[in-house]
Amino acid sequence: MSATTLDPNTALVVVDLQKGIVGRPTVHPAADIVANSATLADAFRAKGLPVVLVRVTGGAPGRTDASAPAGRPAADWADLVPELGPREGDIVVTKEQWGAFHGTDLDLRLRRRGITQIVVTGIATSIGVESTSRSAHEHGYHVTIATDAVTDMDADTHRNSVEKIFPRLGETDTTAAIIKLLG
Repeated sequence: MSATTLDPNTALVVVDLQKGIVGRPTVHPAADIVANSATLADAFRAKGLPVVLVRVTGGAPGRTDASAPAGRPAADWADLVPELGPREGDIVVTKEQWGAFHGTDLDLRLRRRGITQIVVTGIATSIGVESTSRSAHEHGYHVTIATDAVTDMDADTHRNSVEKIFPRLGETDTTAAIIKLLG
């Protein structure tokens, strides 16, 4: 469903746009995802709304090695891309699992600011973006996903998230449409 409104207390949550992830092959060019996310971040900052920059530094414990990086990551692997910041006033969240809520203080930081809705961008659509969006929905936030500011390493999983999962969690729309709703 297209985005219809943004709550007055909406935050932008940018998932895993960090050097080690944007360098991976993706369905849509990572540079476009970074550019659209940066455009949204600038618009949110201009309105005095929170921008949350999420980065992953490890993997959750468990019996799978499927998501473990091959070899040792580069020293700057978890550094946020410079196009996004962080800028003064941004919230930076470091996570050890797919979603940005579990094991972090993200929910507390959003609630203390009175946030009722989040707009989500990032890589990978079916992993960090979807996990964060699902958890936000479960925490009672209104969720909007910027569909031209997300991508994945796999076309089928990206399409499934965008077409089947996200419409069940909230609203979806383009960067331009979301900025228009910011007013």
